[in-house]
Amino acid sequence: MAREGEPAETWLNLEQIEEREDDVPPWPSSSSRHPGGRGMEDDLEGGLGAPPADEGRSRHEATPLIENRDPKSVNKCLKVTFEDVIAEPASVRSCDRVWVWSHALFEVSRLWCYHLVSLLLAVPVSLLAGLLLALLSCLHIWLITPGVQLCLINMRWLQVIWASVLNMAVGPFFTSMGKCCGSISIRVARD
Repeated sequence: MAREGEPAETWLNLEQIEEREDDVPPWPSSSSRHPGGRGMEDDLEGGLGAPPADEGRSRHEATPLIENRDPKSVNKCLKVTFEDVIAEPASVRSCDRVWVWSHALFEVSRLWCYHLVSLLLAVPVSLLAGLLLALLSCLHIWLITPGVQLCLINMRWLQVIWASVLNMAVGPFFTSMGKCCGSISIRVARD
């Protein structure tokens, strides 16, 4: 338990943290100071066990690549592999080298063509999609929803009149028809 005015003692379990060469560790550099006046070098000796980050790296470089870029499985149909497209039955087979080279060329051409096309189109299409969604959002928020609300507010009298017409004319008619038809009974007899 730390006394008032003293920093609390902190222990980190670094065994489960995976380190990659391109990542900057999540701890501050040695030039940063704790509120209690101690530096990071004091913590390193005291048991935190983590080296200070490189001063030259920026925070942007430390961001790890996103592994799952389709977390909601929007593009299930695009998860196509070589075996989904080309398959040789046991009765008809090409040479093993042809199969291996075909597989390699398929994967390389698919990936590099996708990289090239996405390099050329991703930014402009993202910009257009963002502009379109912003326009649709603005129209929905500032025009469509207020228009619907205005109609609902101004048509309240029509709702009252329509409910009265249904209760005075249509309701009794169908109620009496239901009572008339309710007394009809059907019996099935076999000869």
